[in-house]
Amino acid sequence: MEEFDHIVIGGGAAGCVAAGRLSSDGGARVLLLEAGHSNRHPLLDMPPGIFKMINGTRFMRYHKTVPQAHLGGRVHDIPQGHVLGGGSSVNAQVYMRGRPADFDAWQDLLHGANDTIDWSWAAVLPHFRRMEGNNRLLDDRHGAEGPLLVSDPGHIDNLSRLFVQAVQGLGLPYNHDFNGAQQRGVGFYQFMNRNGRRSSAAYAYLTPQADNPRLTVRLQAEVTRIDIENSRAVGVTYRDKTGLHQVRCTGEVILSAGALVTPKILMLSGIGPAQHLAEHGIRCIADLAGVGQNLVDHPEVPITARVNGPYGYYKQGDGWRMLRNGLQFKLFGTGPVTSAGVEAGAFVNPTDPQAPPTIQAFCVPIVYVDRDSRDLVDDGHGLTVTTVVVKPRSRGEVRLASADPAAMPLVSPNLLKDPADMAEMVAGQRYFLRAFEQAPLAQQIDRVMLPAPDHRDDAALRAHCRRFVKTNYHPAGTARMGRDGDPMAVLDPRMRVRGIEGLRICDLSAMPDINAGNTQAPAMMLGDRCADLVMGVE
Repeated sequence: MEEFDHIVIGGGAAGCVAAGRLSSDGGARVLLLEAGHSNRHPLLDMPPGIFKMINGTRFMRYHKTVPQAHLGGRVHDIPQGHVLGGGSSVNAQVYMRGRPADFDAWQDLLHGANDTIDWSWAAVLPHFRRMEGNNRLLDDRHGAEGPLLVSDPGHIDNLSRLFVQAVQGLGLPYNHDFNGAQQRGVGFYQFMNRNGRRSSAAYAYLTPQADNPRLTVRLQAEVTRIDIENSRAVGVTYRDKTGLHQVRCTGEVILSAGALVTPKILMLSGIGPAQHLAEHGIRCIADLAGVGQNLVDHPEVPITARVNGPYGYYKQGDGWRMLRNGLQFKLFGTGPVTSAGVEAGAFVNPTDPQAPPTIQAFCVPIVYVDRDSRDLVDDGHGLTVTTVVVKPRSRGEVRLASADPAAMPLVSPNLLKDPADMAEMVAGQRYFLRAFEQAPLAQQIDRVMLPAPDHRDDAALRAHCRRFVKTNYHPAGTARMGRDGDPMAVLDPRMRVRGIEGLRICDLSAMPDINAGNTQAPAMMLGDRCADLVMGVE
């Protein structure tokens, strides 16, 4: 039987960082098992390529929610990367950390644990800076020499510029750095790409180790369980095209399969709520009630308009336009191919403008709605502004559908179930509807399609939100860290699974609470910190 020092389950953003660092800086023999496919594909590499790849490709795995009673029984999708690099190989590449208060709150939640480890902003900032290779910023918040290449958008569509000016016209200040001293404002995002090529966790942390004999990467390797002996994780059983395989490790197993699959693997391995495991005939090894609970995600609702001219990115990836844009990129390294398609955004508190933002907005210069809603909007040149509740209170769960490892888990995210989340979303919709009526953007708008112009009272906007709310692709919290004595804490503050030796979790499952903003950079920070902890570095 093969043996390694450490086994990393899941080659997503956090898993790539952990595996890369343990094999390079740690000098360990590491096996990385990824259920998905190689990240090397020209459309994945190009910043806007994901808009051609997101639907029905092998690089995405679609989790369907259970019917959501509070949304009128709706079933909606939660796409997750099924590829080396995980979300960092298929996302819109926005580089966002959240705000310092997010991580200071983690420290408050973990304070009182029988441990001295610090999760405050001051403690996690060095990890962000070490990872970051920013091509514009270098200061006490930003690094310029890290492996993760961070850049300004290579191309900015005029609709994005008009959006930024219109929101300034509403009184929100321009913000040149959403990861800077304050989050509030409107401006242009930075992205994890450089010169028209995506900078994923796989490219940043695994490609440099391609010739390192200590790192073994296996793709299309689906883990069926963690092997546990005498309450210690000693190896992994996985399935590939040739059948079942067992591998062992002398060090630690690091689970990083994402917030929807990590709890599934734990429960299949006998770690989770004892009663739920018994329902599926699984012997309970560690009775941890919090496994699969506390699911949190950023809810997103669109405002979609038709524009009155050939503006935005409509059909820019089709026919002669695709050839023209590809030629411009090949010859000059410029044009729409260098844009991720989501260049501008904002953070605002619509009800208390000076308070911490409650809403994040993304400006997308196309008609952009979820798959189950496309027949409700006209095709053509358009603009979509999505509003996102950044600190949602709603919580859901992940449970087993059966003891069959091939079965998808049952996912119930409960987006907007908490009335406070709904109130914040409605306020966000009202705020950004005003932007469509504000110069200079207003001159380019033909009509707002969603929400319908004759349905703008509070009851109608709530109905609109229930009909169109979707994931912002940020599920988290399903195996969270917590202080000693917290019955729902799956992990201690060192990311170790309680009651099981030699097992840590380093993906977004570990988050005590979700950060305000995109989660890819925090996921990579968790992988980086986990590697330090395994290596004994505080």
